[in-house]
Amino acid sequence: MSDQRQTDDQQRTDDQQRTDEIVQCLQESFAELMQHAPDAFRTKFRKMARDPFAFYRGTACLFYADLAGNTQLEHALTGSDQRWWGEHGDRIWIQGDLHVENFGTYMSGDGRLVFDVNDFDEAYVAPWTWEIRRFVASLALVCWGKALPDQVIDDLVDTYVRAYADQAREFTDHDNIEWALTLDNAEGAVLDTLRSVKLVSREEFLGQVTVVEEYRRHFESGYGTPLDDAQREKVGEAFGTYQRTLSKERDSRIRFDVLDAVQLGALGIGSAGLPAYTVLIEGETQALGNDVLITMKQGQEAALERVITDERIVEAFTDHGHRTAASQRALQDHASPYLGWTEMDGSGFVVSEFSPYEADLSWDDVTEPDDMRVLVRQLGQATAKIHCVADDESGHDLVDVSVEQVVTDAIGDDVNTLVEQMTAFAHAYAAQVRHDHRLFVEAFRAGAFSAVDPTT
Repeated sequence: MSDQRQTDDQQRTDDQQRTDEIVQCLQESFAELMQHAPDAFRTKFRKMARDPFAFYRGTACLFYADLAGNTQLEHALTGSDQRWWGEHGDRIWIQGDLHVENFGTYMSGDGRLVFDVNDFDEAYVAPWTWEIRRFVASLALVCWGKALPDQVIDDLVDTYVRAYADQAREFTDHDNIEWALTLDNAEGAVLDTLRSVKLVSREEFLGQVTVVEEYRRHFESGYGTPLDDAQREKVGEAFGTYQRTLSKERDSRIRFDVLDAVQLGALGIGSAGLPAYTVLIEGETQALGNDVLITMKQGQEAALERVITDERIVEAFTDHGHRTAASQRALQDHASPYLGWTEMDGSGFVVSEFSPYEADLSWDDVTEPDDMRVLVRQLGQATAKIHCVADDESGHDLVDVSVEQVVTDAIGDDVNTLVEQMTAFAHAYAAQVRHDHRLFVEAFRAGAFSAVDPTT
């Protein structure tokens, strides 16, 4: 047998082994949802098949399985994370699915428009370096999709990691610092995103999905699925339970009188098969322009729960809805007063405002390295911010240390080594994802997922 044939045979064997790992990981992570909503997962998988970054967004479970060593991937991909953890750095609040598009705006509880990390479905208590790794791999994938050379990726990873380290040190050096990316200090694409929501009118936003008849607002026909009497009663009871979970600091003027409610399909690429509802309430006053939309979305198991076996974390939450809402309160300084959780049909739901002041960061028009550098620097700062505020705002004692001190002490004067490790990982894992994406597409086309037929 020729050397080339042996090499080809070995590559086929390796590809089949990795394909089996991908299929098994996805099926184990989403088995119940795949059985319950195969059509939703067919749509999810087709979105993931679009390009490597879309695949990466939908496979946090595979990413953490790789980091935790649950596959045959070379452990050298991760390097030595333990050196950056110290005694406590392996257990801090992290967003859990930090990629370049999981950033955007929100209206904080103190009335400021803030640019920050968003989407907390995967939030958990885990190593801080895993958060950085997930981001830099996504950054390398986006740059590859824009046909940028490796040296640009190197520079952007360097910018992100140093900005993260510098901002953590800033929190260490200044006690009780109130820092956030706002209209006052944002630049480039971040400032553009903030300005886009400053012009939004709540009444115009409501008008996109509701109508007013007989001086009362309700959902327009065609938006969502109307509830029958039994569903309406069930949602009403869950909504009442939710109100008891709200922060004690919320505005007492908020009126929670329910005006209407509908059921929606799943919200987002990561929520395939999960039920969701939108509830229309009175808001702060009886003026029609102050009505508020509230989403109730079933929580899901975080990908990190499958690789971090820590009963103390599991026992801190009643369900996945509670864990998601509590994590968001921890990570998002001055979170919305509408954020809470509830229970319905034996499952936990996270409840939050469907806000007119939320806009996701778009990378479509960010194509030049200089503009990307300005953006990535701010994303590094925002990442450090969510980590460093969480130890004070969580409402739990799962993280009882000063995260900024832990991170700053761990990095010390050796940020260059951290940059080198994260740069190497960004390239290596992005290459792995591009390969995995091809294997996934072929497996899905061939019917490898028993509950999700690719054609019907």
